[in-house]
Amino acid sequence: MSLFGINVLDYGVDNTGAKDNTATFKDAIDACVAAGGGTVFVPAGNYLTGAIILKSNVNFYIDAGATITFVNDVDKYPVVNSRWEGVQREVYASCIYAENETNITVSGHGTLEGNGAFWWDLHREKKNLYPRPKLVSFHECKNVTIEGITLKNSPSWTINPICCENVAVDKITIINPADSPNTDGIDPESCLNVRISNCHIDVGDDCIAIKAGTEDTMTRVPCENVTITNCTMVHGHGGVVLGSEMSGDIRNVTISNCVFDGTDRGIRLKSRRGRGGVVEDIRINNIVMRNVICPFIMNLYYFCGPMGKEKYVWDKNPYPITVETPTFRRIHCSDITARGVHAAAGFIYGLSELFIEDVSFSNIHIAMEENAIPGVPAMMDGIEPMAKKGFFVSNAKDVLFHNISFEGHDGPAFEIENAVNVDIRDCKAYGQDFTVFRKNATTKN
Repeated sequence: MSLFGINVLDYGVDNTGAKDNTATFKDAIDACVAAGGGTVFVPAGNYLTGAIILKSNVNFYIDAGATITFVNDVDKYPVVNSRWEGVQREVYASCIYAENETNITVSGHGTLEGNGAFWWDLHREKKNLYPRPKLVSFHECKNVTIEGITLKNSPSWTINPICCENVAVDKITIINPADSPNTDGIDPESCLNVRISNCHIDVGDDCIAIKAGTEDTMTRVPCENVTITNCTMVHGHGGVVLGSEMSGDIRNVTISNCVFDGTDRGIRLKSRRGRGGVVEDIRINNIVMRNVICPFIMNLYYFCGPMGKEKYVWDKNPYPITVETPTFRRIHCSDITARGVHAAAGFIYGLSELFIEDVSFSNIHIAMEENAIPGVPAMMDGIEPMAKKGFFVSNAKDVLFHNISFEGHDGPAFEIENAVNVDIRDCKAYGQDFTVFRKNATTKN
């Protein structure tokens, strides 16, 4: 072992980009484990490899100037039993993967190149035998750290800890093309105690998505105690998203001190009948958004994915409340600026049988894009494209709007229907009439 631990070059790893290092990377990791753990050091150079399987007590350190490129050979990614879009099933192992391990780290200042175009084409042509690899995914691991590295062109979701405990993601950069399919940035799924900080994320799907499995996941495990802070998110379909896979519950989440630039939607909560689960105790503050379709979405009629087009999902008539009925409650947003908003200031649509409840928006400034492009704020049936609209609220109760200011909106600042106890205080519009439209709603203002 060297001063830096296990140097992979001492185990026959090639750093010229000419050879596949799948077997020799394994040799270096096995040697580190045999020594009781430590650092596997990847010095500057270009490395080709298939899936890298990490073990307990290993810090896989990728030095500045090192690029690990994952090969276009499905046989280099063993089939493992993990999750894909919230459901336990057989999948290709992630480019960097671990299962049931403790104290694992991927760190440094180097780059992971996922070579995703190969997998994106297989996906589009429906030629994958199993779901695509993620770039980094750990399943049922404890004490996980991912720090400092750059991750590019992920085959699917970029970082996806599943059923893990004590996860820290810090100072990383993720870059995936805007048109790449399902290339979410960071997706903690059914994890306990997650800290995401100081990251830059530019992807082709949601930048950060918090998940907890679907109704088809046999064991329901919550995702809870999640903090997200000091991050920049650009492009992508959403800045921070909760759901739609939330059957195991999502709770105790704080999102603060972040910038969303061109993320389609800002803060987005989504689910539907059949999923069950609870999203609760969510705090969002000190956010700046620019060029978004809609800054705030809470939608319980989300129709994407399996069975999303069933009448049970889209029907606006009340259904019996069961364990399959999802719940959104205790969600609070404050000190947020959103400029260049295209479709609407906010869109809150609860179930007709179970309202979204205990929601607040305080100290929010919304400025519409002058040349707004009409868009659909939420993915659900019955919503037409709109532009420059205010807040729409349906099937909600105990909602507070305090110190909300608008620039450049058309029509009512608030459109509220089928709602109970909506409190509108100290809100104003610059240069437009400030009106509130009510239908079957009790409001105070």
